[in-house]
Amino acid sequence: MGRIYLVADADEIARRRRLAPAGRLVEAWPDLHAPGRFWVGATSKALLDGTGEPLASLLSLEGEVVSVYYGPGLAEIESLPAEESLQARVLSAHGIAVACITRDREGRRSLHEPAGPMDPVFFLRRPGGTAAHLWRLFRERREAEAGVADEFPEDDEAREWASTLTVADFEDLLARHAAPG
Repeated sequence: MGRIYLVADADEIARRRRLAPAGRLVEAWPDLHAPGRFWVGATSKALLDGTGEPLASLLSLEGEVVSVYYGPGLAEIESLPAEESLQARVLSAHGIAVACITRDREGRRSLHEPAGPMDPVFFLRRPGGTAAHLWRLFRERREAEAGVADEFPEDDEAREWASTLTVADFEDLLARHAAPG
């Protein structure tokens, strides 16, 4: 599992993006609570670092501390986003975990129109993928427990996943797991 980095300097990120190898995607998710800061996975950071001196990071975390629940109705697997991209997106909204809710209880595609970047429900897919996946971001463990009970009422695995989240909220996640630069 790779690391997720918090970096600053939008101008330098934009400059380095243009220098990245053709056909390689650099994903930098803007922090929705701290303008001028971006969350990037290890793959994107390596691409940015490959254009010069390593890009300074403010902090980093192991990606695995941002828990992902895929659920029993998982389909269109080839369109799933890279996990580090999904985890960086979750951190950009100061979330601690995320569940795939692409399919409803009856197996139909879920319908939702996100209201904006702060909406806890969002679409994300692998670049070039044919199906967008719907995700539910959780900012607190108790929110995850309630959301999973509502979204997956018959899914014991989902309730177990939510109850075993090891942090209470984003501040707790950073306090326990963030490393400087």
